[in-house]
Amino acid sequence: MFKKILVANRGEIACRVFRTAKKMGIATVAVYSDADARSPHVLMADEAVRLGPAPAADSYLKADLILLAARETGADCIHPGYGFLSERESFARACAEAGIAFVGPPPNAIAAMGDKIESKKLAKAAGVNVVPGYLGEIADTDAAVRIAAEIGFPVMMKASAGGGGKGMRLAWSEQDVRDGFEATKREGLASFGDDRVFIEKFIESPRHIEIQLLGDQHGNIVYLNERECSIQRRHQKVVEEAPSPFVTPAMRRAMGEQAVALARAVGYYSAGTVELIVSGADTTGESFYFLEMNTRLQVEHPVTEEITGLDLVEQMIRVAAGERLAFGQEDVRLDGWAIESRVYAEDPYRGFLPSIGRLVRYAPPPTTPVIASEATQSSAGPGRPGLLRSARNDDIGDTVRVRVDDGVAEGGEVSMFYDPMIAKLVTWAPTRAAAIDAQVAALDAFTIQGPGTNLHFLSALMQHPRFRSGEITTGFIAEEYPDGFHGAPASPALKTTLAAVAAVAAHAQVTRARLVDGQLGHVLSAPADWVARVDRHDHHVTIRDGRVTVDGTPLDATIGYTPGAPTAQVDGDDPLTVAIAKGRDGFTLTARGASHKVRVLPPHVAPYAAHLIEKVPPDLSKFLIAPMPGLLVRLDVAKGDRVEAGQPLAVVEAMKMENILRAEKSGTVAAVQAQEGDSLAVDQVILELE
Repeated sequence: MFKKILVANRGEIACRVFRTAKKMGIATVAVYSDADARSPHVLMADEAVRLGPAPAADSYLKADLILLAARETGADCIHPGYGFLSERESFARACAEAGIAFVGPPPNAIAAMGDKIESKKLAKAAGVNVVPGYLGEIADTDAAVRIAAEIGFPVMMKASAGGGGKGMRLAWSEQDVRDGFEATKREGLASFGDDRVFIEKFIESPRHIEIQLLGDQHGNIVYLNERECSIQRRHQKVVEEAPSPFVTPAMRRAMGEQAVALARAVGYYSAGTVELIVSGADTTGESFYFLEMNTRLQVEHPVTEEITGLDLVEQMIRVAAGERLAFGQEDVRLDGWAIESRVYAEDPYRGFLPSIGRLVRYAPPPTTPVIASEATQSSAGPGRPGLLRSARNDDIGDTVRVRVDDGVAEGGEVSMFYDPMIAKLVTWAPTRAAAIDAQVAALDAFTIQGPGTNLHFLSALMQHPRFRSGEITTGFIAEEYPDGFHGAPASPALKTTLAAVAAVAAHAQVTRARLVDGQLGHVLSAPADWVARVDRHDHHVTIRDGRVTVDGTPLDATIGYTPGAPTAQVDGDDPLTVAIAKGRDGFTLTARGASHKVRVLPPHVAPYAAHLIEKVPPDLSKFLIAPMPGLLVRLDVAKGDRVEAGQPLAVVEAMKMENILRAEKSGTVAAVQAQEGDSLAVDQVILELE
């Protein structure tokens, strides 16, 4: 077994690999950029080596510096994580030439599957279903338009070396191709160093299903069930689950066997994933097509670990060391249901624009530790390493597990240089419904202050009736939130509970203030009447001897709150964590995917505050404003140009994604206040219309 492992990555995935390495008794080495000098993955490792400045091109993508760090620290293997160099054939070969084991597949398999055009040809030859499309090199936009028309709209334009949702554009018309082809080429070149683009038919009502593979260097390959990854935004996965609510046992077997056949065709070993697109409109479940093979560990691998009990990182390390898989296909289990939500630094209330900044407060929900189980290993027979179990968490019980994979800490910085993912929240339960409920509760208890996050949006997804039914496609978010996200709808029962929480908080603060002033202690049990205004509706709340009555009805729950505390706990049939922020004229209460401003007043004052003055925001429609920090890569107009509403005006690149900024209304450009190549701050004016 290896003595020392270097992880050629950062953040969450580096921490994930280090945890398993430490469990296996392997020493660890971190690498870091200047932006990550005090990051958790650096502090967690036994040794750490600086690579260079913050941009990935000057640090994490420098293969020669990573190999030098491995040699200088005596690391005998390198785990690439995901992203960066994880799917670079040249890096895997360089590791081999340096005598350092690469914890991943062989270079030839990376090369074969890393090129989306060539991989589809190989898949077809191996008997795998492929999506109809054009796999040749496309010369220019005119050629792309002609090819798309021949295939038939809608089509998907994809960067050949792309991945992670980058370098992809959906085109419903010729104009969409003309607008997006060059942008797809630029994204492919910027993110992957390859501007080739291919075009394929877009499967309508599609579901995104993927098969997790694991193979060793002795020809043994198994599939570890499937994951459903259909909840996506801009082709970036948001929620993943295992198993899929759509896949039948027969489909699972057919998909798995085709995935294994493809892996055998390229001599694959280590962990890998075959991604498939499935027509949700096909009731037979037979219309599934090969998309691509990811020759690395996937971001969403924890849900597979939760339902199989396998530590995939440990399996990868053991395979790289030459060990055989200690189990066969018949030993792979499917236990319960697991769901993963990706917590991103983005603002769903502003069109999911990237958000950066310092994590002023970062407090994940209580988790259930996942540990190696000697009992599980021994019961499974000798030579079956890498199995997992979960320690019991008395706050959660032993029928639900909560796991948070992250690589950040309170006080740390979410940087514009890297992927905006902050953490992965994973829940496991015996059933899908219970796993979803556990997600809702855990998201309520997840506190992040500083940059904007998608916590509210994730909670809204978990509560959405269509998601809970399992009737989902990759178009779910666009279809269900066509006008953007404005918070999860609150039920009347939730509003009643929030009114009670706000009144309890106000009562506790008044009581505390009286005690500090030296008044008599009997005020603790004195009756108190309040009016709590939630979403412009008044609720009459009475607090007497610790009991709460709302609108004349006793609250069938207990509210736990301490003055000054950031949360209240509501214990009843539907336990609830409510985040509380005190303002000048009331509270902001956050729960179940939305924030609610609640004003609490004594009954004799409430009638006089019926009409609160609301500030009207200024009209900024004549300005083109940078919605996020980023680089102005293209400016399409000049002073004096006439523009129409909806016309593209500029392109801003942020967190490795291009964002097209369009005119909100028609007009003439009066002034241009930024130039191509400028680094923009959020809300910086780019141009002004007359």
